[in-house]
Amino acid sequence: MLWNALVLALREIRRNLMRSFLTSLGIIIGVAAVITMVTLGNGATAKVKAQIASLGTNLLQLRAGQDYGHGGIRESAKLFKLADAEAIIREISGVEAVAPMAMIPTQAIYGNRNWSSTITGSTNGFIATRDWPVNRGRRFSPGETRAGESVCLLGSTVARELFGAENPLGSTIRLKKLVFKVIGVLASKGESSFGTDRDDFILIPIRTFQRRIAGNTDVTRVYISVLDGFSIDRVKNDIARLMRERRRMREGEDNDFYIRDMREISQVLSGTTSVLTSLLGAIAAVSLLVGGIGIMNIMLVSVTERTREIGTRLAIGALAREVLLQFLVEAVMLSSLGGITGILLALTASAILAKILLVPLVINPGIIILSFGFSAAIGVFFGFFPARNAARLDPIEALRHE
Repeated sequence: MLWNALVLALREIRRNLMRSFLTSLGIIIGVAAVITMVTLGNGATAKVKAQIASLGTNLLQLRAGQDYGHGGIRESAKLFKLADAEAIIREISGVEAVAPMAMIPTQAIYGNRNWSSTITGSTNGFIATRDWPVNRGRRFSPGETRAGESVCLLGSTVARELFGAENPLGSTIRLKKLVFKVIGVLASKGESSFGTDRDDFILIPIRTFQRRIAGNTDVTRVYISVLDGFSIDRVKNDIARLMRERRRMREGEDNDFYIRDMREISQVLSGTTSVLTSLLGAIAAVSLLVGGIGIMNIMLVSVTERTREIGTRLAIGALAREVLLQFLVEAVMLSSLGGITGILLALTASAILAKILLVPLVINPGIIILSFGFSAAIGVFFGFFPARNAARLDPIEALRHE
């Protein structure tokens, strides 16, 4: 009985091929939209996680002021000093490297070329904590860091814009009114999760920055990397306790600094992209329901058009449940074929869009199976009412139908 119903459904679909395609179009679009949205969303989440991981999963960031959600940065919060960073590496166990940092925007000039960038004053700890290898040249020597020499390492964007294909090592560039010798070029890290160019900066020794660029001894932030095997939370608490002591804060007084864990940033960004993915998937799923309503409408029309055929079948002995099964199978087959076509369309669209948007292609087999199952279920749900109407027809009345 089931095989006969399948053969009859296929025959009916082939007889009205264009109408069958248009009937399934809603299902095709719905399935394709759900799978494409979820696949691209998963790719965006994977890209964010990879970018956060490239900063170092065991990285802590110490900044003056209060964290977001607690009133923002206090204007009165004093900045850190180089001695604070030195105290962290000296007194806190489990710390692998510390990078005190201060930054200022500036214009870099080489010959007749110039480029707006950012000067970052730090130590070789910047390279260690950020896991940022030197692509060409070398790091700062201890003497250059201690004496505050006029040397610099370039981010790959600055090197490209100022020197093009020319080797920058050994050349000099002008920052403000000072001349700096280029001793290295850092490897490229590309764009951040927020679309900013992470390679657009010039790294100079922190003491050079303080004495010759900023004219003060302030450190705006400190990056700290934690050794593998040590508890990040414990190191974080130890640093907080040390900073409270050095800043002479009273018991019960709120911290005028905060320590951000890169794991928290990764969780927040991943959570945001996951919520957006779910939202877009839910919106796309609405088109599946619309497609199901379209199938029900067409099946009702089909029952009306084929009333005499149904009457003939009932008159020669067909049972009502056989007629019900015939139309139900036809509705399920229409929605299932639409689901399969939608899956193929979604995989093709996802592969193309992933290349255009520069996100990895992360296919989730679970969402493909779920979408196909949902499309088949829609065929059962929206096909049952027309099929029941067909099964309840009176054979005599059906044969009289014009």
